Amino acid sequence: MIEIDHLVKKYGDHTAVDDLNLHMEAGKIYGFLGPNGAGKSTTMNIITGYLGATSGSVKINGYDIFEQPKEAKKCVGYLPELPPLYTDMTVKEYLDFAAELKNIEKKERKNAVEEAMELTKLTDMKNRLIKNLSKGYRQRVGLAQAVLGYPEVIILDEPTVGLDPKQMIEIRELIKSLGEKHTVILSSHILSEVSAVCDHIFIISHGKLVASDATENLKLRMSNGQKIELVVKATQEEAKEALKQVSDAESEVFENGTEENTIHILLNAKKDKDLREQVFFAFAEAKLPILSMKADEKSLEDIFLELTENDNSKEDRKEKEAC
Repeated sequence: MIEIDHLVKKYGDHTAVDDLNLHMEAGKIYGFLGPNGAGKSTTMNIITGYLGATSGSVKINGYDIFEQPKEAKKCVGYLPELPPLYTDMTVKEYLDFAAELKNIEKKERKNAVEEAMELTKLTDMKNRLIKNLSKGYRQRVGLAQAVLGYPEVIILDEPTVGLDPKQMIEIRELIKSLGEKHTVILSSHILSEVSAVCDHIFIISHGKLVASDATENLKLRMSNGQKIELVVKATQEEAKEALKQVSDAESEVFENGTEENTIHILLNAKKDKDLREQVFFAFAEAKLPILSMKADEKSLEDIFLELTENDNSKEDRKEKEAC
C-alpha cells in the first residue's frame, strides 16, 4: 500500500529524514514513534504531499506522490495534530466543505458526509457549531474529514493529544475500527496507546529507522530473555526436579516463599524463548501446584528509550569526532 524508498529530506545542512525505507501493507495499523525532532512529522507531511523531498520515492497504492500527486493524494486522509477546523461552521457545513475540497462527486457527497458522521458518532452533533463542541468532539470532526471518501490510507498525527481518559479510549476504539478497512499510520507520544492499538511499530531517530517489527515481536526481540516469577507449593528439591523438563531456562534462582511450604522461583529464559507453557506442564506433571506465575518483559517505553538513547549516543560521538 505504501512504499518509501531511500527518502531524504534536508533543510540546509540539517538532515531531517536520512535514507528512510518503509513498506506498509493494506489493512494494518502502523505506529510511528520517535523523539521530538526525529523526523516523524516531516515524513508524514511528505507522504501526504504537503512537503517535497530532497531525494527518494514515495508510492501510495502504486502512485508516486511526486510524479502523480493528484492520484496519490486521493488515496490519503490526514488528521494533523491541530485539526484545521472552521469553528463558525456547523459540523455538517464543515464536512460538506471538506467533501467539496476533496472533489467528491456532488451526487455522492451527501452519503459520504453522512457515512463519515456515522462512523465517528457525530450524527447527533451535525447542526452544532464546531466552536461549541468539546475537544473530544472537535477531534472527531477532524477524523471525519480524514475518512471522507473512504481513502485507502489514513494518517493520524497525535490524535488523542489533550483529551481526557474517556475521550482517549473512545478515539482509540474508533482508530481500531478504521484499521479494519483502511491502512492507518498513527504517530503518538503515548506509548501505551501505540502498544494497545498498532499491529506494527516503526521507531525512528535522527531521521533513520532504528526498529521495525510487530508490536509483540519487538518486545520479545529487544528483551534479553523472558523473566518469569513463580510461587509453587513444593520443596526446593521437588521444584528443581520438575524444572529439568524446562529446556529453555537459562538460569534459576530459588528462595523460600512467604507462605508455608512454598518456594519462590525466578527463571531466566534463553533469548526469544517463552517459558510459560513448558513451566506449566512440568509442574502439572509433577503434581506441584503453581500458586502464581508472572512474566516480566520489557515495556514499549523501555524499548523506545533504549533504542533512541543508543542512537543519540552514536550521534553525540560523531559530533565530537567532527569537532
